[in-house]
Amino acid sequence: MKLICIGRNYIDHIEELENKKPKDPVIFIKPDTSILLKKQPFFIPDFSDDVHHEIEVLVKINRVGKHIDKKFAHKYYNEIGLGIDFTARDLQSELKEKGLPWEKAKAFDGAAVIGKWVSKKEFEDVDAIDFYLEKNGDVVQKGNTRFMLWKIDELIEYVSKYFTLKIGDIIFTGTPAGVGAVNPNDILSGYINNQQFFSIKVK
Repeated sequence: MKLICIGRNYIDHIEELENKKPKDPVIFIKPDTSILLKKQPFFIPDFSDDVHHEIEVLVKINRVGKHIDKKFAHKYYNEIGLGIDFTARDLQSELKEKGLPWEKAKAFDGAAVIGKWVSKKEFEDVDAIDFYLEKNGDVVQKGNTRFMLWKIDELIEYVSKYFTLKIGDIIFTGTPAGVGAVNPNDILSGYINNQQFFSIKVK
């Protein structure tokens, strides 16, 4: 089981970090050890002074596929979820400056929050899902999948060119603007259409 993450998939987030708009989806992978265990708090790692929250809509793959055509991509997932891609921003910036991979900043233990799953049938259109993140009761990130540069089916098509998708694999589809640092005792709660999908404490 692997977590396939998409970077720079919302133009407002690209602009807030002063990155360039990519020609193709930016892909990186988190190992299953990065998944934050259920009912556990997120511990800020001692190697970073600037860990950011990045809320993302998730897709769970339900069958094995390779070189999947976009028109068939909808058959490869039945569930939609919500999660956080925690990022050690200071470490990521350092790695980017050196032209090195991001894994130390993105794939450390506990860096992936995965909330509950719901059937995609609950949504009229998976390309028009409203979602948001609250920090201590205040909305800090808000997005809609209609603003993704590459929609879910396009991501499945693209990712499957490079990686065989297996049952249980999860795609993190990218984060909108509003990313920011977390601090001890913060409470982070994620919502889709006002329905809570997760709530975690930071320590």
